[in-house]
Amino acid sequence: MVTVSSRPPTSTRPAATPAGLFARIALQALAAVVAGYLAMGVVAGLGLRAAGAADLPGGFTAVLAAVVVMATGGKVELSGDAGALAGTQAQLTAMPLTVTLVGALVTGYCFLRPLRHHAVTGARELLLRAGSVVVLWLLGLAGLSALARHDFRITVGGGEAEDPLMDLFGELLDSVNPTVGFRTDLGPTLSYGLLWILGVLLVALLVSRATPLPSRLVRYQEPVRPVARAMLLLLLAYVLVGLVVGLVVAATKGRPADTFAVLLLGLPNITWLALGVGIGGSWEGRAEGPFGLPVPQVLDAVLRGGSGGAPDLSTIDLSSLAAQDGRAWWLLPVAALLVLAAAFAAAVRSPARTRLWQHSLRTGVAFALTMLVVAPVTHVEARFGLSVLGIGELDSLGGQVLLRPHVWVIVGFALLWGLVLGLLAGLLASRVRRKGEVERPAPPPPDAR
Repeated sequence: MVTVSSRPPTSTRPAATPAGLFARIALQALAAVVAGYLAMGVVAGLGLRAAGAADLPGGFTAVLAAVVVMATGGKVELSGDAGALAGTQAQLTAMPLTVTLVGALVTGYCFLRPLRHHAVTGARELLLRAGSVVVLWLLGLAGLSALARHDFRITVGGGEAEDPLMDLFGELLDSVNPTVGFRTDLGPTLSYGLLWILGVLLVALLVSRATPLPSRLVRYQEPVRPVARAMLLLLLAYVLVGLVVGLVVAATKGRPADTFAVLLLGLPNITWLALGVGIGGSWEGRAEGPFGLPVPQVLDAVLRGGSGGAPDLSTIDLSSLAAQDGRAWWLLPVAALLVLAAAFAAAVRSPARTRLWQHSLRTGVAFALTMLVVAPVTHVEARFGLSVLGIGELDSLGGQVLLRPHVWVIVGFALLWGLVLGLLAGLLASRVRRKGEVERPAPPPPDAR
């Protein structure tokens, strides 16, 4: 005789203990951190090899670590030593944004992946996961900072340079072994690294559609996530367009290694500047000496003062770029098209009850906040000088590069563009079936008499 029990079957799988839960979260956080650093290291390594850094005498690993540190906002200090005969001045502020973007995307994806299997995410669990990633990320950053230090000997030479100071003092300087090196300033590096990883995790939660939020934050999901995701898609669209253009240039213009170095290290530095210029924003800058930025020729010409060679800071905007190359005017319609597409994507994903003015305001604020984050990270400042006996800098070893955004001008234009194109996108989206909209059944035909 077979007995059938009316009780539901019970699982023999033991409930997860707090220690087991913490261990699983720690392993998942470690996987996210390792994946993020590994992706950044691979991209930075390929970019440095394309730039010729693989030939550096014994310093490739240190340079690679320094690039990854800089990609997370870390501070790398340059230094020089030429004995009592000469003085050196060096400064470097820059972020290789291709490395930054890849690291942010990989880390954010790995952080969110375990949460997609949850119906609800508790606030404590979310904080525990985020805290684990932050702690492990900072530990990894501290380790990279210890590796990011090296000194290189520079050869000045003598007798072959056109600079009379080089001709006079070159061989004498070589005898004292002048060097230039770099070190990581650990305190600011960890501080900026903390802000970086917190920003990455926050943005990952904002743009994800599949990741559940704690119950107290659910009400912010509908008004925030569609526009946040649209802004990320806008930035990625600009990077994708720049990548296509870069590949075409590499295939047709020669010197593909230099082009790939730019693509692998600083592509968003150029494309996001193009976005800011396209909406009416501006930068100021200058390039002097033999050094320069790996940027398109038209931008380099503006930085060097155009044909006049003006010593003052040059303004980089649509008019100054178009004065060098008329094709720069295309930045305006491209910006209008892509920003409108992003606003339309946000409108379609927003609930049907969202009013036009609400979507316009949300798009404007989101675009302004996006450019408030993007514009400052395009700042570049580099300077190196070698002076002999206080007489002056050697021209062939001295140079300065500066590229500084007018942040609030860019943010103001972004707000205006977001308000206008957000309103237009809302009107266009009203003709498309949207989330939460129920199709009304057709009225029955009148009875035939």
